[in-house]
Amino acid sequence: MSAESLPFIPPAKPIVGDDERAAVDRVMRSGMIAQGPEVAAFEQEFGAAVAGGRTTVAVNSGTSALHLGLLAAGIGPGDEVIVPSFTFAATANSVALTGATPVFADVEPDYFCLDAESVRAAVTERTVAIMPVHLYGHPADVDALRAVADEHGLRLFEDAAQAHLATWKGAQVGSFGDFAMFSLYPTKNMTSGEGGMVSCATEEIARTVRLLRNQGMERQYANEVVGFNARMTDIHAAIGRVQLTKVEGWTKVRQENAAYLDAHLEGVVVPPVADDATHVYHQYTIKVDGDERDRIVAAMREEHQVGSGVYYPIPNHQLASLTRYAEGLELPVTQQVAREVISLPVHPSLGEADLERIVTAVNTTVRAGA
Repeated sequence: MSAESLPFIPPAKPIVGDDERAAVDRVMRSGMIAQGPEVAAFEQEFGAAVAGGRTTVAVNSGTSALHLGLLAAGIGPGDEVIVPSFTFAATANSVALTGATPVFADVEPDYFCLDAESVRAAVTERTVAIMPVHLYGHPADVDALRAVADEHGLRLFEDAAQAHLATWKGAQVGSFGDFAMFSLYPTKNMTSGEGGMVSCATEEIARTVRLLRNQGMERQYANEVVGFNARMTDIHAAIGRVQLTKVEGWTKVRQENAAYLDAHLEGVVVPPVADDATHVYHQYTIKVDGDERDRIVAAMREEHQVGSGVYYPIPNHQLASLTRYAEGLELPVTQQVAREVISLPVHPSLGEADLERIVTAVNTTVRAGA
């Protein structure tokens, strides 16, 4: 069979079926489409299942969840928040949108999460918080980062956009910081079509996020603060509620698919898992020779019809939109891994033949460059 005739294996794939469609139809028939009972139910169910039992507040995107969480935590002009550069730009963007300054620190090379020593070196008299990203579904070293925070009197926030059901020492990510964000974008491990959740350590933060998402109102027309329209619709919440019943099973499949790749890939660095961590493999991210990376990605697609992703080829501190916060900054590990990473498909819709083809694609294309 020629490569052209093979079905393409996408790097990520939303899974939406009859259950989700039926849930949307139920909401449409109800006539209650804006933020209503489905959103309230989704918040309770999500907090219990994913956020360690915390109060969670639903909003219209993961970026909104970060932005409103930061505002609810009192972050604003004059503050600095330490973030990784090796992540999606929304992490730093959300800090900048509050008027605060994102300060970039390096990551460690194995799990791609914030390095505690680099964070410690980045602390100044204006630093108020550290916001790690649990990148690709692997938890950051919460203990080491908490130690730096305690040493300097800083707060801890979490970007858990990619880490639904990941754990650190048995506790769910999203339950450590003053607030945490989960994304519900279509390609995340579960989706609501679009949306985000703010996991809140206190009822004060939760109430403030609720105000901020709804034009500053808890009661209609009784505006208490200047707010936004960042509400989640009942349509999106209904999709999320269905997906929430499936995400644990899907996560097990992702972990099984990752184990298969671990056992069969050759000539690459497969993603290690820390002893204290549960990895949920939002992305299964290998490392290859940086000079060969782009050739491997292209050859996998063209010769084997296997898609992959590079997350993220340009570190945040080198993006045109964010360089003003990082003039002259060098982050050697971040800059190195940004040249080396490739994320392979492990989504739950893959079959055994798909996994075999992914292994063949990687091993063949890597050997071709040896």
